[in-house]
Amino acid sequence: MRVAVLGLGEAGSLYASGFRGNGWAVAGYDPGDVSTPDGVERADSVRAAVQGCDLVLGLTGAKVALAVAREAAPHLASGTVFADMNAAAPQLKREIAQAVQESAGVAFADVSVIGSVPTHRHGTPLVTSGAGAAQVAAHFGTLGTPVEDLGAEPGAASARKLLRSVFMKGLGAIITQTVEAGRAAGDEQWVREQIAAELASGESTLDRLYQGTAKHGERRAFEVSAAADLMADLRLDAELTQAISHVHTLAARPAGLSSAPLVSDELLAAHADVATANIGDAVDRLSLADSAIRPLWAGARAIGRALTVWTRAGDNKAIHEAIKVAQPGDLIVVNGQGDTSRALIGELIAERAKAKGVVGMVLDGAARDVDVLAEIGFPVWARAVSPAGPYKFGPGHVSVPVAVGGLVCRPGDVVVGDSDGVAVVPAEEAAKVLAQARAVEADEAGRRTAIRAGVVASGGAS
Repeated sequence: MRVAVLGLGEAGSLYASGFRGNGWAVAGYDPGDVSTPDGVERADSVRAAVQGCDLVLGLTGAKVALAVAREAAPHLASGTVFADMNAAAPQLKREIAQAVQESAGVAFADVSVIGSVPTHRHGTPLVTSGAGAAQVAAHFGTLGTPVEDLGAEPGAASARKLLRSVFMKGLGAIITQTVEAGRAAGDEQWVREQIAAELASGESTLDRLYQGTAKHGERRAFEVSAAADLMADLRLDAELTQAISHVHTLAARPAGLSSAPLVSDELLAAHADVATANIGDAVDRLSLADSAIRPLWAGARAIGRALTVWTRAGDNKAIHEAIKVAQPGDLIVVNGQGDTSRALIGELIAERAKAKGVVGMVLDGAARDVDVLAEIGFPVWARAVSPAGPYKFGPGHVSVPVAVGGLVCRPGDVVVGDSDGVAVVPAEEAAKVLAQARAVEADEAGRRTAIRAGVVASGGAS
């Protein structure tokens, strides 16, 4: 019997070793710089790994699971079972099933791991569903793994996993928050003792949840985000689950739970040439500002972290306050109540903002001095242009969630502006949406190439 393990991270390596130790031939593939377990044949591509296998395990992480499945599908032999073991939303599991079952004779199994793989290794209990569930149960049975076959469609096993995740990842997030708070207060040891005393396995459980939350925070945040979607599908309030996902995202950063920006400089730089249209396509057109908010000069483009302002119509006192606290890379986003009777900014305030490192402004209101804005290269998107100057009395607020052009923008969110308009991406979703936007970009590039090839072919024939 031969198994391919796609993804040789911690879990993938443990499963690869488990199968190898039970007499299976094991091929592994991982494009990352990770070690290869003893006795495992390291393949140089997905294709090479899956060919001739009885079982394929997808352990790549949910973000790329569908793309990897599509890459593997044409090379799966009849009789192969493709078992996706990533923690993901039920809908994603169904999409993966559809992708792999396009190959004749291939069965798909949705497999969820119910427990700690580092603790129980390949003996960690599993739940499975889908057409290949019975075969997965038989294959893992050779390892002595407890497997519950739900006898249902793909997505059922994943839903059960996500229900458990609300508790387990929530507990990890709560422990992380409490230990960090204890450390900041100079009382970490006492806090740890209090938590450990309440846990069945004491200090070992505390350390596993605390250290694991930081080590696997990004993957777990994605998993709990899927759990939040499940809560919404069940018509339940998902606010707590979303907050748990957010804590995991923070814990995975080098800065941890500190107040450092959630969006790194590197992530901002990665948005340098992404189009707002592609961002919009990647998120079902739900992150784009009202089309009335337009660039004030041709070729304007900016990417930055949102520094938000909420001000009274026609008044820019709060914008001046925002510039005082602005940091390089900030993009000022202003809820000006949609008022177009008076300009909220002009050349002087733009010069001051630019000197502070502000990369641009988005105004749900009006601006003026358009020619000078273009001359100094300061990008502004606004609802209108008006020569009338603003009031400077207030009231207003800085660094609060604001509504701009039909969108909610929070401090630190990613804002991208170009010739088409403005996109706002929640900070915790920025990396995921960027990857999706790049996928849209690649797909469109491929289709343009095909269209042009067709035009050339028909032209030559005529």
